Amino acid sequence: MARLPKRIDRDCLKKFLDSFDNVLTDCDGVLWTGDKIIGQANEALNKLHALGKKVFYVTNNSTKSRDEYVEKCKNLGFIAEKESIVSSSYVSAQYLSQMKFDKKVYVIGTSGVTKELDEVGISYIGAEPDPLVENPVFRLKDTVQLEPDVGAVIVGFDGHFSFPKIMKAASYLENKDCLFIATNTDERFPLGKGGLVFPGTGCLVKAVETVAERPPVIMGKPSGNMFSVISTSNNLEPSRTLMIGDRCNTDILFGKNCGLITLVVLSGVTEMAHLEAWAASDDKEQHKLLADYYLPEIGDIFKLIHENYE
Repeated sequence: MARLPKRIDRDCLKKFLDSFDNVLTDCDGVLWTGDKIIGQANEALNKLHALGKKVFYVTNNSTKSRDEYVEKCKNLGFIAEKESIVSSSYVSAQYLSQMKFDKKVYVIGTSGVTKELDEVGISYIGAEPDPLVENPVFRLKDTVQLEPDVGAVIVGFDGHFSFPKIMKAASYLENKDCLFIATNTDERFPLGKGGLVFPGTGCLVKAVETVAERPPVIMGKPSGNMFSVISTSNNLEPSRTLMIGDRCNTDILFGKNCGLITLVVLSGVTEMAHLEAWAASDDKEQHKLLADYYLPEIGDIFKLIHENYE
């Protein structure tokens, strides 16, 4: 049986706070749900910032650009600058830019992806809705035309995901020199309570991957590509960096893969029952999902600091 994450309390608070200089935090399910702040999340992050910690907002959500995330953070009372936002769409654009990519990208996604491609001067097609209008579907083979200069396919979240988009993406990927990039593979978005399941980017990626018969390069957590971008530009020491998340198979596994300190909060996807089941399992892969620490929600950090130091 593996050890459960340790709950942060007044007895270990100082040791915990002294153990890191940098904070990477997931957003959806940790800081907010939709446009609603989770508890005192903004006060908690701002307090860590006031204590001299470098704070970065690290999200797999590809639907917004960094400028849009800065605006959202400020509207919800979080201290944030463009350089502190690291999204999967930003990392995808940086990945292509760093390899001197000079062709077009076929994008399944939103303006969150295309605005980051604009920032690095990479052209693209496909981000607009592309509904199925032909009936029967097999007539698409007579009407769809592919552009000749597409050298990469990026799949991010796209509410207009459609059969024609799958068909075009897979057709471009028939060329083995065409890059296949996934912003992330999250299975679902945390919606809180209510009974509805909101499909995440992972199901869209899997659909394209299935028909293309090849795996993508994943930019978001748990891939180390995100940390490479952050650490390269900010000279972060992994052993002095804390990763906060609500989803253990992305956020916490990302932290483990990169050698970071990990803290899971139970305000999003992960529940205590999950942690207990993983700890009791004989499967070592499930043990990798267990964080070093846990809290019901990130705002509890603010409460603990306030009660014990102020």
